Amino acid sequence: MTAGFIFNSLVIGLEFVQYRQFPARNLYETLLIAGWAVAGIFLLFRYKFQIKVLGIFAAPFVSFIMIVTTQLPEEPVPPTGIMNSLWLISHVIAIFLGEAAFALACGVGVLYLLQERAIKTKNHGFFFRRLPSLELLDATGYGCLVVGFSLLSLGLVTGFGYAKSVWGSFWSWDPKEIWSGITWLLYAALLHGRLTMGWRGRKAAIMAIIGFVVVLFTFAGVNFILHGHHQKFTR
Repeated sequence: MTAGFIFNSLVIGLEFVQYRQFPARNLYETLLIAGWAVAGIFLLFRYKFQIKVLGIFAAPFVSFIMIVTTQLPEEPVPPTGIMNSLWLISHVIAIFLGEAAFALACGVGVLYLLQERAIKTKNHGFFFRRLPSLELLDATGYGCLVVGFSLLSLGLVTGFGYAKSVWGSFWSWDPKEIWSGITWLLYAALLHGRLTMGWRGRKAAIMAIIGFVVVLFTFAGVNFILHGHHQKFTR
């Protein structure tokens, strides 16, 4: 995973140097950054919490993203000034790192439910013995949510700045903007419930999984089903 993250970083850097444009101009480049972000956030939490088993979720997910990129055309995109905007670069990086953290929160949620079920059914097989304690999984999931929510908030703020500089208004009721707002409110509610109403353990795990489903729809579903400003970045 570390080697893949390093080589992916080099590819993204070479794309930037070669075309002198931030590489998020089409679906191929966007998925490169998505895979880079998930791998990077996984490595961060891997060494922060020492949870090796989280790789059983992160590694296949990153592999799937990168396999999809191999099936996409690498057609050059005509240069455009808006791709070098600092607002855009900050927006894309923050959003993708935040969504990567939410992806790991989903993975932790799945592991939590598996471990909880194993404890209740007294299933102590080889796989379940390798799972961390419920307390550690819950703490890791909370850490992922805090990091993801903070980065998502930063991504939305920089996105508003980018929208104002390019389209003349902070908010234009674009489908991506609406669903990004819904995603933010969902995770805000989850964190608020955890801090004030004790939403921990199973409930938090389920909410993290549901939240990531909404993230996936916001990233992929909105771009391919609905029309808006962001559709050009996933052609």
